[in-house]
Amino acid sequence: MTKIISYNVNGIRAATNKGLLTWINENDFDIVSVQEIKAMKEQAPLALIEELGYHHYWHSAEKKGYSGVATFSKKEPDNVVIGCGIEKYDREGRILRTDFGDTTLLNCYFPSGTTGDIRQDFKYEFLNDFFNWIENLKKERPNLIIVGDYNIAHTEMDIHNPKSNKNSSGFLPEERAWMTKWFESGFTDAFRHLNPELVQYSWWSFRANARANNKGWRIDYQSVSNPLKDKIKQSFQIKDAVHSDHCPVFMEIDI
Repeated sequence: MTKIISYNVNGIRAATNKGLLTWINENDFDIVSVQEIKAMKEQAPLALIEELGYHHYWHSAEKKGYSGVATFSKKEPDNVVIGCGIEKYDREGRILRTDFGDTTLLNCYFPSGTTGDIRQDFKYEFLNDFFNWIENLKKERPNLIIVGDYNIAHTEMDIHNPKSNKNSSGFLPEERAWMTKWFESGFTDAFRHLNPELVQYSWWSFRANARANNKGWRIDYQSVSNPLKDKIKQSFQIKDAVHSDHCPVFMEIDI
């Protein structure tokens, strides 16, 4: 069994100061995929990560203090690919691939559109390009696990107040339709597959005591290509881990 978490840490250094690495050590995950690291590799607590027994791989944004992803794994991957080969996304540090045997893990941080139309349009471009890129990758690597912050709540079950958020970036009809298309294209939402009626969130605004009142969004996902879906054993949000405005998403899978 392989225990995987995906966690938007909203700054690896800030999260480390809040006990992130101690918590990871106590839980002994096999693979830890973190997003929005907001740091260059050399600014991160590399020695501490290595002390915990992890190999670590980084894809930082060119812009300092922004975006970026990193993957820590107990087992050394056979292959590591930084980025997707599309410069406008790769300069923002959005995709990191690690291969373990015939299984490929992609650690992804999808763009947010909350700052206005320019970034919302960029997000739509990313969704379209990412979908097409994955369609090609799937032919070569059919056993895919694609984890990370998708920045979209898929259904009304995945957001605390769907009516008042119907015009909010992250819950727009076009974004939700993309998620439906995504899961119809050969992927399974690990959490929803095992928990069809359970309401859990993975992100809460810092405003209005949202986390304490559990007024959140589920925007962090673990998509598993359908050849692997029967191998998913557990999937849930770890709500009591508080190192960020997100919480980790956990999956146990037989790979």
